[in-house]
Amino acid sequence: MKQFKEPDFMGQFIDKYRDMGNLWEVINPLYRNKPARKASLEKLLQFVKTQVPDADIEFVDKKIGSLRSTYRKELYKVQASMRSGAAAKDVYVPSLWYYNSMQFLEDQIEARESLSTLPSTFPSTPAEASEDQPGPSILEEVEEPSWSQEDLSQNKALECGSQEEAGVSVTQEEAG
Repeated sequence: MKQFKEPDFMGQFIDKYRDMGNLWEVINPLYRNKPARKASLEKLLQFVKTQVPDADIEFVDKKIGSLRSTYRKELYKVQASMRSGAAAKDVYVPSLWYYNSMQFLEDQIEARESLSTLPSTFPSTPAEASEDQPGPSILEEVEEPSWSQEDLSQNKALECGSQEEAGVSVTQEEAG
């Protein structure tokens, strides 16, 4: 594994990977051709075996994934610092030594559009909520009922009266 990380070897590996567009270039006609991709991976494997004799296709595939992932993280850091409005001298400078070698992937890496799991009938913002929809909006205040002391005492009296009436009817039934 240590041999794989040597800058000279890794630089050559990246160059060979770049030359095999069917492994990374989505618009390449052979990109979706599994036998062609496997043949390209086999060529890379033969090169890798010069340094890592026990390597297999899975090893090569994982190394490619690792290189791409690390490059993508650095690329996002650069793009985020540029979007933040930072001055040219304050833009993030990648610390990855092979960042420039992997820039051929830049146009292949873009964020996927996210999909909402909510039904499209729900408004996504309060501004989209129309007054035609039933029920109060989340942002509207609901008016709470106001109770006066008089209302409360009348309710209490009604409750007591109904309990007394219920008690009277129960005792009358027992007596009768």
